[in-house]
Amino acid sequence: MATAPVQSKLTSFLNHPAGPKTIFFWAPMFKWGLVIAGVKDLSRPAEKLSLSQNIALSATGLIWIRYSFVITPINYSLASVNTFVAATGLAQLYRIWDYRKSNPATA
Repeated sequence: MATAPVQSKLTSFLNHPAGPKTIFFWAPMFKWGLVIAGVKDLSRPAEKLSLSQNIALSATGLIWIRYSFVITPINYSLASVNTFVAATGLAQLYRIWDYRKSNPATA
C-alpha cells in the first residue's frame, strides 16, 4: 500500500524538468568537486594560493548564482553549489589579501 506514494514521488523526481535525466541535475552534482577542492585548499598556506584562480572561482560562482534563477526551470541545486563555490573563492581571496597585507616583502 505504501509503495504507490513512494513510486509516485520517485517517478515525479525522475521526470522533473531539473531531474536526473537532465544536465540541470548532473552539472551541479559534478560542480561540488570544486567546492570540495576549495575547502581542502583552506588548509594550504596562503602564500601558495593562486590569486587569479580564486578571482575566477568567486566571479563564476556569483555569475552562475544569478543565472540559476533566470533559466527555466529555476535550478536551486545549481544556485546552492555556486553559492559555495563563490564562498570558498571569497574566503581564499580574503586569506590571500590578509597574508599579503601582513607580509608585504614576500608578496
